Amino acid sequence: MMGTKRDYYEILGVSRDASLEEIKKAYRSLALKYHPDRVPPEKKKEAEEKFKEISESYAVLSDPEKRKLYDTYGHAGLDSRFTTEDIFRGADFSSIFEDFGSVFQGFFSDFGFDFFGTRRRRERRGEDIQYEIEISLEEAARGVERTLKFHRQDRCPRCEGRGAELGTQRVKCPVCRGKGVTASGFGFITVSSTCHTCGGRGTIVKNPCSLCHGQGKVKVAKTIKVNIPSGVDNGSVLRLRGEGNFGEGGYGDLYL
Repeated sequence: MMGTKRDYYEILGVSRDASLEEIKKAYRSLALKYHPDRVPPEKKKEAEEKFKEISESYAVLSDPEKRKLYDTYGHAGLDSRFTTEDIFRGADFSSIFEDFGSVFQGFFSDFGFDFFGTRRRRERRGEDIQYEIEISLEEAARGVERTLKFHRQDRCPRCEGRGAELGTQRVKCPVCRGKGVTASGFGFITVSSTCHTCGGRGTIVKNPCSLCHGQGKVKVAKTIKVNIPSGVDNGSVLRLRGEGNFGEGGYGDLYL
């Protein structure tokens, strides 16, 4: 607890008579804004410090005993009574971050994280493709079969999507040591970030496939026939499953 510290109320942007719900709401908003995984790499260090600052503020102001001591004596009162770990101990972060689940799940399309460094990797399917066509009024009325020609990213036939040259294997990432994430911590909170070296896979390609150059996929021309049912109208959408781009978790869809 060294150095000059900003006022906890000022950090959270709340008044000194703010209710617990107001404090929780302010913290929730700031934690989402300054989470280190939501900023560019060059701003990561700054975001980690900011996240630590607002988390410490919430840990104090959400605890009645610590808040009363802080209101009376300021930072000096806390320094004389609590260590850094004591300040974080007892703070109800779990109830706060229950509300974040759907937000972070949407943001981290490849991974799920909690605030204790747990990693839950998901293989991501390929991107969807959109394809627009025009048909006549008569075709819309009776239905029509059309042949579609388009390009998509297909699984590399040489390396079968692994990205590594034949006869070689992907190797453990030297930065994250195969975990797919790197972690930084303060107090009892550990913030996990997707490893920028391996992109979260935990492995890297030392000998890239000569066909896909390590990407695991190649651009190909695709031709399919599709039956457009009768009764479609302007803006109608047909979903063709598995006709999109290739990804580790399978193919995306084609939206016609």
